[in-house]
Amino acid sequence: MFYSDGLAVNVLYTLADAGKRAVGFKLSEGMEPPAELSAFTWARQKSKLAGTIRGSFFVVKGEYSRVA
Repeated sequence: MFYSDGLAVNVLYTLADAGKRAVGFKLSEGMEPPAELSAFTWARQKSKLAGTIRGSFFVVKGEYSRVA
């Protein structure tokens, strides 16, 4: 998902048992992390297309039921 303020949210959720599950956040250049996400550690990454990107992620742990 991309928001008009420059925040992008990426979700990785594999259906396989014990598969990879994570949520990532990316901020456009010059954007400060929202107060709700300030507890995360943010890394800077340079891209030819996007300029400087700040990003963070967390791994989803545990068992969750999926809706079919």
